[in-house]
Amino acid sequence: HKVDPTKYKAYLFKIAYNSMIDIIRKQKNEVDMETTNIPESHSTQTEYKGLKQILEKAFNEISEIQKNVILLRDYEGYSYAEIGEITGLNESQVKITIFRGRQALQKILGKMEDYI
Repeated sequence: HKVDPTKYKAYLFKIAYNSMIDIIRKQKNEVDMETTNIPESHSTQTEYKGLKQILEKAFNEISEIQKNVILLRDYEGYSYAEIGEITGLNESQVKITIFRGRQALQKILGKMEDYI
């Protein structure tokens, strides 16, 4: 009753987001990435074969909040204001976090480029 009807989507996503973080934190020590069944893409192009592993490794090296805001912005397509509502950050903090997260990813991926 207290939620603005125009913001139901952001409210529900925030609840799901917080619940997922709680679950992940509880299971963090129990998860073994080698045995986790992650569906592979059906791409036939061989040049992208190891891209998923490279991106996962890079994302695991940045902070949790940077990872979340980047995924919300670039993958889910949320606006800065919606991300702020979901994460509890103001719009400026969201922009700064995304910028710093992208810089960190660029730095990490640049280092990985030497080993590929």
